[in-house]
Amino acid sequence: MGQPCAVVVLRKWLEAYERLKVGRLSLHHLTSTGSGKKTRTRMTQAIEKTGDPSCSTVRRKTQLVMVGNIAVGGGAPIVVQSMTKTDTRDTNVTLSQIERMKNAGCEIVRIAIPDRDAVKALREIRRRSSIPLIADIHFDHRLALACLDEGIDGLRINPGNIGSMADVREVALAAKENSAPIRIGVNSGSLEEDLLQKHNGATPEAMVESALRHIRILEDVGFDQIKVSLKASDVFRTLQAYRILAKEVDYPFHAGITEAGSIVSGTVKSTVGLTLLLCEGLVDTIRVSLTAPPEEEVRVAYLILSNLGLRKRLPNIISCPICGRCEVDLLSILSEIESRLASLKNPIDIAVMGCMVNGPGEAKEADIGVAFGRKAGVIFKKGKLLRKVKMKEIISEFVEEVLSVAGRMEKGESLSREA
Repeated sequence: MGQPCAVVVLRKWLEAYERLKVGRLSLHHLTSTGSGKKTRTRMTQAIEKTGDPSCSTVRRKTQLVMVGNIAVGGGAPIVVQSMTKTDTRDTNVTLSQIERMKNAGCEIVRIAIPDRDAVKALREIRRRSSIPLIADIHFDHRLALACLDEGIDGLRINPGNIGSMADVREVALAAKENSAPIRIGVNSGSLEEDLLQKHNGATPEAMVESALRHIRILEDVGFDQIKVSLKASDVFRTLQAYRILAKEVDYPFHAGITEAGSIVSGTVKSTVGLTLLLCEGLVDTIRVSLTAPPEEEVRVAYLILSNLGLRKRLPNIISCPICGRCEVDLLSILSEIESRLASLKNPIDIAVMGCMVNGPGEAKEADIGVAFGRKAGVIFKKGKLLRKVKMKEIISEFVEEVLSVAGRMEKGESLSREA
């Protein structure tokens, strides 16, 4: 199978961002609030000042926090992470999923620790994992202490349910001793009761006050290896909470839209929310939350970052939307090509087009492309025809050509309009 529909949905939404880049879409569409009033975000100001909509020009300055060997904040590249969806107590199944996540590009993995049996499994998982692990702790601060004893790389605690202030201080002191960072993960669905009453619900202000309350507890014991996340299930509440907290602290922010949804609706919601956050420079590490395998979350995260010019890691596969001129089963062809190139990690632009109209002409910016007719197709590089190939052979030849081009690009060789 090729890329699931999440990737297709993501590409369609990002077409709006591409239109913005060439001046065909009003900034109002990406910067308006729920009230309809235009907001002059830092993204807007950067575009007006420089003419460049690249999100990389507006990054917020933050402290550097190390999660294992991965730098978060402090100007480091935006880190992609995800969470295992296995029973942590099943060591081998969990490790197998972690390996798949790593192969997809995941840089930090979070795992649920619901009980003492999960802590016991963590010992072996930590020993065999080749990427940093964060223990996700709810309800019982003693589980956090036990995970620190097992050498966990970092903790995520939820202020709304982790325990008393004394419990949080105990965790902070142990984390400090073990040089393990803590992410304060505020979730709109589990805020402290007094804050819900004070702010008349899970408002952005309530979320920020919860975060600041626990940041101060950690700071009071001399702990500053802190990351913060503020997650709500709707985009604008999440955005507003981050905007408010950014004025108060300089700790790195982890961002995501919690309970984002199914593979289609979740991809759209996460793309909209994360794009707004990224383009205001509010993000140091991200997770795309989907009701889907974690590898899919990682792929969508990189596609978002790549299309915003923030991380270039995976191939960018361009395909036409199909019309009456197409004389082949382009969906099946695209799926097969994507499946054969699934292990490719080079940031190469690849075009797969259904006819000559959308072929070498409209896809001329692609590093390598293919366009199909009824009985044959053509392979082209940078808009220039390379050769014509029979249908039964074209997929294999095209994949071979893509791998060759990717290898040459990795060596720094120029492909500029060569035949």
